[in-house]
Amino acid sequence: MTTPLAGVRDQFPALRTRSDGFVPAYLDSACMSLVPEATLHAMEEYYRDYPGCAGRSLHRFAEEVSHRFEAARETFAKFLEAPAASGIVFVRNSTEAINVVGQGLPWKRGDRVLVSDQEHNSNLILWQRLGPERGVRLEILRLPDDGTFDGDAFDEALAGGVRLVSLFHTSNLDGRSLPVREIVERAHARGALVLIDGCQAAPHRPVHLDRDGVDFYAISAHKMLGPTGTGVLAGRPEALAGLRPLVAGGETVEWSTLTDHALRPAPYRFEAGLQNYAGVLGAAAGVDFLTRTGLAEIEAHDRSVNARVTRALADEPRVRRMGPSDPAARPSIFAFSLDGIDPHDAALFLDEGHGVMVRSGRHCVHSWYAERGLDGNVRASFYLYTDDSDADRLVAGVRELLERMPGGPTGTSAPTPARAGRSAPSPKRAAGSSAAAARSARPRGTAGRRRAASAARSG
Repeated sequence: MTTPLAGVRDQFPALRTRSDGFVPAYLDSACMSLVPEATLHAMEEYYRDYPGCAGRSLHRFAEEVSHRFEAARETFAKFLEAPAASGIVFVRNSTEAINVVGQGLPWKRGDRVLVSDQEHNSNLILWQRLGPERGVRLEILRLPDDGTFDGDAFDEALAGGVRLVSLFHTSNLDGRSLPVREIVERAHARGALVLIDGCQAAPHRPVHLDRDGVDFYAISAHKMLGPTGTGVLAGRPEALAGLRPLVAGGETVEWSTLTDHALRPAPYRFEAGLQNYAGVLGAAAGVDFLTRTGLAEIEAHDRSVNARVTRALADEPRVRRMGPSDPAARPSIFAFSLDGIDPHDAALFLDEGHGVMVRSGRHCVHSWYAERGLDGNVRASFYLYTDDSDADRLVAGVRELLERMPGGPTGTSAPTPARAGRSAPSPKRAAGSSAAAARSARPRGTAGRRRAASAARSG
């Protein structure tokens, strides 16, 4: 049995029992984590107690927010074990962080960027665009399906000369992690800079940027107990100094005349305009929550929940799991497909019938699915507030759905009788991952929430 992290779940308002008795089973933290009371309090406190502009005025509101804003920078630097707080740049999300690097480097025509075949769109589309715009060449490192890392293949990809290596730390597709320190050592030996997408790693495991020598590291705070619209680009100060700011004006300027200007040093030259102070302070509060809980404990908890689900579904031949076979090698993610069942229909079934919230589709890694001719799959993702009941509800939902489909234990696709004599609702078919993600959940009564949706159509 999974050992719950003491008192953690109670700190998340979204997980509290609703007035009708419904308790959410939220298994979509890889997309966006829930936020604890501490994050909400920090954001409210800013607007209520010191709603000023940092770095501009001298009154007490401005002085207070300036102090706390810089303290948040120190919080992230310590959390990521970055070389210096001056290497912490506040941005909206990891997508913006990657663009700050990609658009800011002084490219020369023919420079090469190396990415894997499993990158999020945020770490792929930019490099594709820089081809016709700046003459940058995109190279693809194909990763083994078993979750291992082939250092020799990586060296071979570097052999032709690479300006920048840009890879995920932990994959949002199947939960595998790459050996960052080894990657940095091999890349630096060939003269390449290294940018790491840390969105799925930093919320779950210790990060050692200074020790590992990472040049740039991108994270989104909305995946680590922070609010939306907040993120960090962490970089070695000397690496940041080589970037041209993506946006200029406001706080980026040291001085200006009608004909000239001078920019401030990093990180301020990258933080144009009024910042999202409430968001940054909320994000720092989320990081403090993770630190107090303990990242080692969180990672162990993820592994335990994943192992519970993996064991429970191991005897289901129609469940096709993605990624490494050992859940310890993909602790925060259980990605799977169900034979003959559209992934969006499966996700809707789990939500309507069992209150289990997962993500379906291509998870912003369209390129990987396109290479294999696949429509997508289902992804359950775990975090520090996931408990045994969440895992068991996922397993029960998957088993019930398989029983309802042709080839299941019942041998029929006919839905079981709805409770209270009411027919089960038919799930809406999503046209694609974006349509499924955009669907607004309609209000449901208790009976509607407790009854299962009709059997999903095969995709």
